[in-house]
Amino acid sequence: MSINVKLLKQICEIAGAPGHEQRVRELVIKEISKLADEIRTDNMGNVIALKKGKKPKKVMIAAHMDEIGFIVTHVDDKGFLHFIPLGGFDPKTLTAQRVIVHGRKDLIGVMGCKPIHIMSPEERGKMMPISDYFIDLGLPKKEVEKYVRVGDTVTRERELIEMGNCVNCKSLDNRVSVFILIETLRALKNPVYDVYAVFTVQEEVGIRGAVASSLDVQPDFGFGLDVTLAYDVPGAKAHEMVTQLGKGAAIKIMDASSISDYRMVDYMRQTAEKHKIPYQMEILPAGGTDTAAMQRFTPGGSISGAVSIPCRHIHQVIEMADKDDIANSIRLLIHSIQDLDKYNWKFS
Repeated sequence: MSINVKLLKQICEIAGAPGHEQRVRELVIKEISKLADEIRTDNMGNVIALKKGKKPKKVMIAAHMDEIGFIVTHVDDKGFLHFIPLGGFDPKTLTAQRVIVHGRKDLIGVMGCKPIHIMSPEERGKMMPISDYFIDLGLPKKEVEKYVRVGDTVTRERELIEMGNCVNCKSLDNRVSVFILIETLRALKNPVYDVYAVFTVQEEVGIRGAVASSLDVQPDFGFGLDVTLAYDVPGAKAHEMVTQLGKGAAIKIMDASSISDYRMVDYMRQTAEKHKIPYQMEILPAGGTDTAAMQRFTPGGSISGAVSIPCRHIHQVIEMADKDDIANSIRLLIHSIQDLDKYNWKFS
C-alpha cells in the first residue's frame, strides 16, 4: 500500500503553531469537503467531520493540527526578536535553524545565540537555555516593526524529503496523523457507527482542543492518532526503544496521560492479526495525546485507545517516519472502526 507523499508534504510544510492553526485548517477542510456527510468548525477551531453510520453509537478519532512553535514577546532596539516556546522544546535543537515569522507577511529568520568563540570554558560545557536564543531577521528595527509585533507566531522552516523508505520533515508530529485521518475518511465506506473525524487544535500546549471536542461529541469509542517515539538508534537499549521504524503501526497500551482501555488494546491487537497488519505495542513513559481527553472528558468516559505512528527525532526538524508504518496505521484504523460491533465490549 503506497501513500500520497505529495499530500503529506503539503500538510507537513504548512504553518500552524498552537492557537494559530488556520492555514492547516483551510487545507484540511479543502481535502475533506467531499469525504464527510457534515463538516463544521467549533469556536476553538477544531474541525469536526461526521460520516454517518447505521447504528446509534459514536466513534471519535482525534488528530491534532498544531505543531510546536514560538511566540514573539519583544522586539529589541536592534530588531532582534525575543520569544517563548509554544510546546515542548529541547534547546539544543534550536541551534543553526531557520524559522518563519508569521507577521504582516511571512519573514525568514534564523535562530541566534552567543558564538562559541567568546564563551567561557564553563559556558561551553553547558546547554544553552532557550532564553539565550534570539531570532535574527537580517533587518533593522524600523523594517522589522513594519511586519512584526508582539504575539506573532514563529514556526520552523524545513521541507519534506524522502530518505530510503522514510519521509523526513518538521512537524510529522502530528501532521502525519492529519494525513492518516484524511486518508481514512477517503477510504471508509458505510461505517457501522457514526464516525467523528476531529482535527484538533492546541494539543502541544495541553490537549486543549480535544477537551472541547470530546465534551461536544461525547463519543462511545475514542481513537487517538499521534506519533510516538522510535528510539531505535545507536546507544538505545532494547527496553528504551518504545517502538521501531518499519515494524508496523503501534497500539498504545499507555502513556503519561492515559492508560488505554484494556478491551480496546485487546480489540486492536485482534484486528491487526485478523487483517495481517504488522503492529507493535507501545508504552510511552512521558508525554500524552488527545486520547486522554476523549477518555476523560466524555460523561461516563469513553472506551479509548490509540494508533501511534513510530517516529524518530521527535520535536526536531528532522522527524522521520517509515512509509509502510504510515500505510499500516491507515489500515489498522480503518479496520478498527469497521469491526467495532463485532467485539464483546462487556467487562470481563
